[in-house]
Amino acid sequence: MNLHQFRFVQEAARRNLNLTETAKALFTSQPGVSKAILELEEELGIDIFSRHGKRLRSITEPGQRVLASIEIILREVGNLKRIGEEYSRQDSGTFSIATTHTQARYVLPTPVAQLRRQLPNLRISLHQGSPDQVARMLLDETADIGLATESLAQIPELVSLPCYEWQHVMVVPRDHPLAEAPRITLEQLATQPLVTYHASFTGRTRIDRAFASRGLTPEIALEAIDSDVLKTYVRLGMGVGLVAEMAMQEEPPNSELVWRPLGQLLGQNVTRVAFKRGAYLRNYVYSFAEMLSDRLSRKLIERAMSGEATDFGM
Repeated sequence: MNLHQFRFVQEAARRNLNLTETAKALFTSQPGVSKAILELEEELGIDIFSRHGKRLRSITEPGQRVLASIEIILREVGNLKRIGEEYSRQDSGTFSIATTHTQARYVLPTPVAQLRRQLPNLRISLHQGSPDQVARMLLDETADIGLATESLAQIPELVSLPCYEWQHVMVVPRDHPLAEAPRITLEQLATQPLVTYHASFTGRTRIDRAFASRGLTPEIALEAIDSDVLKTYVRLGMGVGLVAEMAMQEEPPNSELVWRPLGQLLGQNVTRVAFKRGAYLRNYVYSFAEMLSDRLSRKLIERAMSGEATDFGM
């Protein structure tokens, strides 16, 4: 048996047993994938997959155990590579960060620039996507660290820690009737067309829950994943913006937009950092996490990665 066979089996499971897609993902041929899997099954003396003709139909019970072992083996192979890279190139290599647009635009620039100043030979690769895509990049080891508000805490294969709290704010043009309202309510917001995030981004689920808890169905005039896009459409008068507070902190005092905090109505959101469970983290990953938040430390991350049963919530 060899690592190529292990990778073929693992990728086939990830690709819903579609060998054509498996071969494309691994830049090889479908017959080559089929042959490698059959050879591994013959060597082990079991069927990893049940078949219908030449098609894989499902993962067998012993196949589930084989996949679990393969996951551990390939994870440790990756760890060995990272250990070698770290000790042969202490301050270089590629640091991959997976995150959402809001975090990339408003939160990461300062710590990324700080890390780059400390390690000028380090190449930083920033991958932007939805929270689910951030999680997948961590699981696939495309990224070393992930940062998002949704999804990360619900995946057992990831270790996630709270990074910082934030709230949504209402954003309106200065001449909007709500700009001078003494008190904002959900009922008022529900009468307005709203401009806010797509359902899976930047705490949108908390917004939806808040309205639903009061039996309100707001009119969503526009959804987007980019805070700057949302602000543009608010300026054009399309509706009242519900935007992450960090997206407004760069607005100048004389801005044509007015923003009001909504934490008392929509609650607080927690952005989390995450790592693949069992992964080997290079020194600069710990350093970067500490730059992200004073709540994070190498010792805390190591405790969490070791599986210590501690409540790391805020």
